[in-house]
Amino acid sequence: MTAAECTVRPLAAEDLDAAGRLVRLAFGTFLHLPDPMATFGDRDMIGKRWSDTSKALGAYMGQRLVGLNVITKWGKFGWFGPLAVHPEFWGKGIAKILMTSTMDMFSDWETTAEGLFTFSESPKHTGLYGKFGFYPRFLTLVMRHEAVAGSEGYSTLSKLEDSQQEDILRQCREISATVYPGLDLSQEISSVEKRKLGDTVLLMDDSRVEGFAVCHTGAGTEAGSNNCYVKFAAVPSGDQSREKFSNLIEACMGFAVSSGAQTVEAGVNLGKTLTFEELKRLGFTTLFQGVAMQRPNEPGSNRPEVFAIEDWR
Repeated sequence: MTAAECTVRPLAAEDLDAAGRLVRLAFGTFLHLPDPMATFGDRDMIGKRWSDTSKALGAYMGQRLVGLNVITKWGKFGWFGPLAVHPEFWGKGIAKILMTSTMDMFSDWETTAEGLFTFSESPKHTGLYGKFGFYPRFLTLVMRHEAVAGSEGYSTLSKLEDSQQEDILRQCREISATVYPGLDLSQEISSVEKRKLGDTVLLMDDSRVEGFAVCHTGAGTEAGSNNCYVKFAAVPSGDQSREKFSNLIEACMGFAVSSGAQTVEAGVNLGKTLTFEELKRLGFTTLFQGVAMQRPNEPGSNRPEVFAIEDWR
């Protein structure tokens, strides 16, 4: 079978289990793991992203799912992944077909910048995405810290009354806009709340939001068992950004412990120099690294003065 026989359409709900198996097989095979199907442990990398904030595309040979990509919209910024193709169909142009449909979706969304996280050691991957205008920029380090008693001076979105949440979301949008104009995590925050994937940690000063972090916790989420995964975190730019960011990470530690997590995980782009330095100072160590590819070839949100965590895995 060839790519010419492949069709791309929205991933059907009945194909979610097959999609999860395909992603494990593809990534595990690429990484030469002895049991590819054990890749990602009990994390759900597909099902819980199939939400208001993300759209999943499937590549089909007839009725057989042979590839997929998940595309996420954070306001004016879009990113994608995981993109996976069944190993049986590697080298047959399936990924290119998926990428063409992905770029059409970004165009429909009118995003002003896009990004992805991929294997920094793989010319094949960077070459593919380069054909669609993405440039490899700084490394992204996936870092981890033991969950230790942190700050208790924080709130979470789930503890607020419904009447308070709209104002909180507005303030979070204002903070994320200092990271990148038009960046909006509202739907991501709402999805985590609605699907009970974790919570959004809020650093508050009276009724003012000083910083926020979207966190997954536990099996069946993007975190996995005994882990708290900080998918996004940010504080406003300004003179006290470093102190606020440190306090926000301490709040994430407190939330992790209260959730029964044993570790806290976060991915930081090295373009955010001060964020990386602060995580190192707080004791985070690197698990593995990849490269952020961006379109256009500009810093975007990955600037030295920005205190934020954006994990595009």
